[in-house]
Order: sequence, then C-alpha cells, then structure tokens
Amino acid sequence: MNISIMILLPFLLMLACIAIFPIFFDYIWEKNKNKLWISLLLSSPVIVWLLVNNHTHELYQTMVFDYVPFIILLGSLFVITGGIYIEGDIEAKPSINVLFLAIGAILASFIGTTGAAMLLIRPILNTNKEREFKTHTVLFFIGIVANCGGLLTPLGDPPLFMMYLRGAPFEWFFKLFPEWFVANGLLLIVYYFVDTYFFKKEKPSVHFKDKMEIVPIKIHGKINFIFIAGVILAVALINDKMMPFIKNDESFKFIREIVIVAMALLSLKFTTKLVRESNNFNWEPIEEVAYLFLGIFVTMIPCILFLEENAAQLGVNTPILFYYSSGALSSFLDNTPTAVTFYSLAEGLIKTTTTYAGQPMVSGIPEILMKSICTGAVFFGSMTYIGNGPNFMVKTIAESNGVKMPHFFEYMYKFSLIVLLPIFIFVHWLFL
Repeated sequence: MNISIMILLPFLLMLACIAIFPIFFDYIWEKNKNKLWISLLLSSPVIVWLLVNNHTHELYQTMVFDYVPFIILLGSLFVITGGIYIEGDIEAKPSINVLFLAIGAILASFIGTTGAAMLLIRPILNTNKEREFKTHTVLFFIGIVANCGGLLTPLGDPPLFMMYLRGAPFEWFFKLFPEWFVANGLLLIVYYFVDTYFFKKEKPSVHFKDKMEIVPIKIHGKINFIFIAGVILAVALINDKMMPFIKNDESFKFIREIVIVAMALLSLKFTTKLVRESNNFNWEPIEEVAYLFLGIFVTMIPCILFLEENAAQLGVNTPILFYYSSGALSSFLDNTPTAVTFYSLAEGLIKTTTTYAGQPMVSGIPEILMKSICTGAVFFGSMTYIGNGPNFMVKTIAESNGVKMPHFFEYMYKFSLIVLLPIFIFVHWLFL
C-alpha cells in the first residue's frame, strides 16, 4: 500500500514539540502531565489509522515488545543508580576531572548514559564548586558521559537497546570498541588541555580554598551495584539465543523484564530513604521519558512503514550516508526513534539492492550499516541539548548548582560544532 505523507505529520509534530517547547513554551513543557496530553493527542489519529489500515500487528509489536522493555530498562537503571550517592569534595585538578569523565565513559556503557550522568554529575559539580570556570566541564560531561561513553553495550544508550531487541547480540556491541576508544579518548585529551588552561586562570585564593576544603570520596548505597550487575546479566543472558525456549513459548517472553523489575524493587527495598534524599531522587525524570516516548513510539510506526516501502528512492545507501543521516537527525531529534527509523531503512534497502550481498549481517542488515547507525545515533546525540535524554537533565542540575550554561544555540556554536563534530568526522574517516 502507498502510505500518505500526511500520516507522518504526528511524528514530525511530536519531535517538533520536543525541540521547540522547552525553548519557547517552557511554562507549558515543565509539567509532565502536559507532555502526556501532547503524546496522547498526537498518537490518537495514528492509532485510528493503524487500526483502519490493518496494521494492528505493527502497533502491538511496537508497544509490547519495544516500548515496554525500553521503559522497564531505563526506569530500572534510573531507580537503581538513584540509590547510589557519592559524597565528597576532592581537589578539582585537571587530572582529577579527567578521571571523573573517564570513569563516566566506562560506566555509561554498563549502567546507561542516564544512569552514569545522574550518578556522577553531582559529585563532579561538588568537586569543582570552588572553581570559577567550570561550564566547560559540564559541556564535556554531556559529550562524554551522557552520550559517547554509552556505545559498548545495549545498556549504554536506548538506540543500542532497540537494536538489541531487533536481534543484535549483546556481545556484538563490543565490536564498537575502536570507535568508542577514539572518540572518548580524543575528547578526554582535548578536555585536559582546556581544563588546564582554565585551571591556570583561576585566582590563587580559589586554589587555596579548594585545597583546604577536602572531603574524601565516600559511596553510599553500595548494595545497588549488585542490582546493576543483575540487570546487566539479565540483558546479556536472558534472550532467545541464549535460551531458545523463550522464542517458542509466549509465557516466557517477558522473563528478562521481570528480572530487571525485580532488581529495581530490591533497590527500593534495601536502599535507605536518606540516600535517595541525598540524591534528590524523584520520579519526574522517568515520568517525562515514559510520557514522551509513548507518543514517539506510536507516531513513528507509519514512518517506519514508509521507510521500508520507499527505501530505494531515498538515496541513503552507503555507510557514510547512514552515519551522517542518522547523526544529523539524532542531533535535533531524539536518537532512539532515529536509530529505529534508519534500521528500518536498512531493512528496506537490502530488499532492493545487491550491493551488500555476501557481507556480514547483524540482525538482518549489513554489519557495516549497523555500525554506522549505532555510532551516528549515539555520538551525534550530544550535538544539541535535545539529542539525548540526559543532556537537558545535566544542564538543569548544573544550573541549579549555580553553573551558567549556554543556551540552545550557544551550546552548538561554542562547543558541539567546534569540539565534537571534528572528532566525529575523524571517526568516520578512520572507520567508515
């Protein structure tokens, strides 16, 4: 069937709301219930269209086997990492800050970019509170911890989890280690020189005060690392490849999600109230994600059908084009639906061309295209505040701690275009 362009409008409007409302209508956007109403309003015509045009199966598959596991994984990691509080104030030297960011880059792949960002943003802000120049530290934190660090496992970033749900093996993502190492390594090197420059600009009184107010690092809620390990093992081991019986019996389809939810419930039970209060833990961030992605997942179904139907005519047919196209959209839209969209485009493409015949395949598409989609979606999610969920969360927390952050467009021309983009281009040159 020919899919009308008109039915793609709710998806475009959904993404436009995410991009525009926080800038121009923040008084509306700040309330999560308004996000839910917008999601429901834009989803309604799409649901009717899907039912009328016999696409009930696609709606069921997307919501039950994509949206539900997606929210359960993000929500559980949010709950568990919210039970870990890192207390302390050590000297804010460039080497210490680089260590913070390097640890964050590693953690991001195993507890998610959202989890790593929420776990480390307050300790690094507290460590740098005596310093006058610290905006650059938050910007690099967004680039490394909230985005580029999450490339190595499906737990790292939602786009990768979507690829995992589509059949990409858990261990396959470790093949992206060279891209992860180069991008994060270069960012850490650049940050070290930038932070050293600003460190030398600080007044002597700042350095003196920083050395006098040392509080050793102490971690509270350590039991939650056991629950994080439980989530990692559940995602890695509970799938139809490791346990074939899951594929053959509907009653086992959600055993992975049950285990993940169990880890979150255990975290809530065994973490003291004081630890969560110290982290300023509340449910609003994950509510926001759940409401927005409800609308995104529903409204993107016609877009995916359209891409599968018109893949050959769109001209995106090489690894470089997949990398930059998925990257460009991930910069201004959320990178999760972008990755799913380009995966569907790749699926449609291989049905109409023999270019990739005989090449290694991952989850039904050429491996080189999967690499392009994953790296493009994850890396370029850091190009703007709206490219990935944790970006705005980090910005908000930094501002609440007195850090002056650049506005939406300043972020791009003062940081992402001059620091991040050249590194991403180098990754393309080196690996694609």
